[in-house]
Amino acid sequence: MAQEILKKSNYSICLINGTMGSGKTTLIREICRLLGVKDNVASPTFALVNEYDSDRGPIYHFDFYRLKSLEEAFDAGIEEYFYTGQLCLLEWPELVAPILPSKFIKVDIEESENDTRNYKLTTHE
Repeated sequence: MAQEILKKSNYSICLINGTMGSGKTTLIREICRLLGVKDNVASPTFALVNEYDSDRGPIYHFDFYRLKSLEEAFDAGIEEYFYTGQLCLLEWPELVAPILPSKFIKVDIEESENDTRNYKLTTHE
């Protein structure tokens, strides 16, 4: 799935939806690996955003799970990242839906029996 996401290079915002433990961070780790990130890729649960250096420039990895309000996102300057043109990978994006750009990729991860994952990728403009 990581390669499919990267084929959509004209999209800089990628929303990754799934339940707790569904593999959101694992997918982001693979995207980063494919882009040459050497840093440890881990969910920024308490920091809201991690920045990684890649062959394509900075990658911003967001985790909004602990976000208490949209105001908190504004106070952290989150919206500014969305318009840099750099790749932004968002976990728990529904919490910031009102401030998302209209153009994005959305990946839904659904857990199946036998510990397998089903991925659905859609583009939005």
